[in-house]
Amino acid sequence: MNTTLHVARFTVAYWCVLIAALLPIACAWLAKSGSFGKSLREGGYDNRDPRAWLARQADWRARANAAQANSFEALSFFIGAVIIAHLLGAGQTLLDMLALLYVMLRVFYILMYVSDMPTVRSAVWAAAFLVNIAILFLGYR
Repeated sequence: MNTTLHVARFTVAYWCVLIAALLPIACAWLAKSGSFGKSLREGGYDNRDPRAWLARQADWRARANAAQANSFEALSFFIGAVIIAHLLGAGQTLLDMLALLYVMLRVFYILMYVSDMPTVRSAVWAAAFLVNIAILFLGYR
């Protein structure tokens, strides 16, 4: 009787899923940064009604909040693509490299969004989307 315990390996691509899941939280923190500890009259963060507070923000705070929403929107496709690639037996090294590239592009996307660089931001979004499609089809035979 084989009593070997199989332990699943947590690949680089899976770690990238975790990082991608943390990016929207980082965007939310960025949107709220500098407003903690201030009174509501001074424009401080309102934890009783955070969505309304964020909706009233402008400039880089509003863009950071929009980057948060887009990061959540992009997350499910990335998670699905990584899982499907693993299930289809994609080459691990290439999958890991593409997942890292995707995360780096998403970080750059957030930076471009907050910095108000819409043309570059859109190009980076498209590049990340294409990388995600490549991840999805990596294991296709």
